[in-house]
Amino acid sequence: MRFHFPLYSSSSFSLFSDFTSISSLPLIFSSSYFSTFISMAPAFEPLSPPHQEAEPQTATPHHADTVNNFGNDGQVVSKSKVTVVGSGNWGSVAAKLIASNTLKLNSFHDEVRMWVFEETLQTGEKLTDVINKTNENVKYLPGIKLGKNVIADPDLENAVKDANMLVFVTPHQFMEGICNRLVGKVRGDVEAISLIKGMEVKMEGPCMISNLISEQLGINCSVLMGANIANEIAVEKFSEATVGYRDNREIAEQWVKLFSTPYFMVTPVQDVEGVELCGTLKNVVAIAAGFVDGLEMGNNTKAAIMRIGLREMRAFSKLLFSSVRDSTFFESCGVADVITTCLGGRNRKVAEAFARNGGKRSFDDLEAEMLQGQKLQGVSTAREVYEVLSHRGWLELFPLFATVHEICVGRLPPSAIVEYSEKKPRLSLLEDPACYQ
Repeated sequence: MRFHFPLYSSSSFSLFSDFTSISSLPLIFSSSYFSTFISMAPAFEPLSPPHQEAEPQTATPHHADTVNNFGNDGQVVSKSKVTVVGSGNWGSVAAKLIASNTLKLNSFHDEVRMWVFEETLQTGEKLTDVINKTNENVKYLPGIKLGKNVIADPDLENAVKDANMLVFVTPHQFMEGICNRLVGKVRGDVEAISLIKGMEVKMEGPCMISNLISEQLGINCSVLMGANIANEIAVEKFSEATVGYRDNREIAEQWVKLFSTPYFMVTPVQDVEGVELCGTLKNVVAIAAGFVDGLEMGNNTKAAIMRIGLREMRAFSKLLFSSVRDSTFFESCGVADVITTCLGGRNRKVAEAFARNGGKRSFDDLEAEMLQGQKLQGVSTAREVYEVLSHRGWLELFPLFATVHEICVGRLPPSAIVEYSEKKPRLSLLEDPACYQ
């Protein structure tokens, strides 16, 4: 069996060959690097321990119009109000994390609003009513209490109107419509963060979701990505995440304080595009890993897919944004997220079923059957990446990404993920990546 894609061993190809200080990915597991790798948290930009002013756990939520409080020194403390835009599996977990912290931190209003796309359950009840009555998202996160200070709201405009911190966590294909509805409806001092893994492809080129939010709403938007399988975090198993920010370190520290718990460690990195692209592209690699699992090709093959996928992630990111840092790929949002998504998660799971069925059942059918209303990201992201590669003439430079899409749409069988192709990679074209800027 021979690989459909090359292992990129050419020493002249800088984007696919060497990381800045490590000659190849497997070296992170060698004796000289492994201890450094596993001790990288906090990573490259450590924070001083956040100052937390504890409030009693029994505190009741403030009224909606309470935005200030007096600190221990008698000074007025401005309280930030948080709204989570989205209420799926990950959105509900994010609301749980945030709500546990807003009760403890004096700089945040207790109440956390969570916008819910209204649905009628089989019982005939509205999902928002059940969430507010039971303190549980019975459809997308059953069995987990969100916190009594989480208020579900089916009215998007009402949910965001008083907030000055917005957390976006919806399937990426819905974000343009959501932003259109919010134009002129959010406060001028709002800070946003996106937990969304995906991109929009427009005529002028790819648009990251954080940029979409910033451009349409006129607000700053950071990102949070990482090795975060939501159900594990919901039951408080230890996990890490990465906050990508642009210029304002203080805003990054606010987001770190808002999300950090003893079981959820958050590290800031000044690299929005790098962090966001890691979170976006790893789902394409997870689809490939699922094909390998469905065809029972074994762990060696899967490890090769993950390594090659990480290299393509890095090369694609740096071709789109020259500012992307190599070090970002060794954060939770990078290699850790690739590993966890290729071992678990919905993209790998559904891709495995697709391969077991020989590609004869569509991803739409499998998604509807297996995910109970949740959405895949990898298949749509693979299509969007393919559009970028095709438009820019890069298809032969990214054979793994291209092959994943062609399998998803039925042009190739699942076994093509590791089959030989007569196509030769045009690595020489990337010797001068500036030609693609």
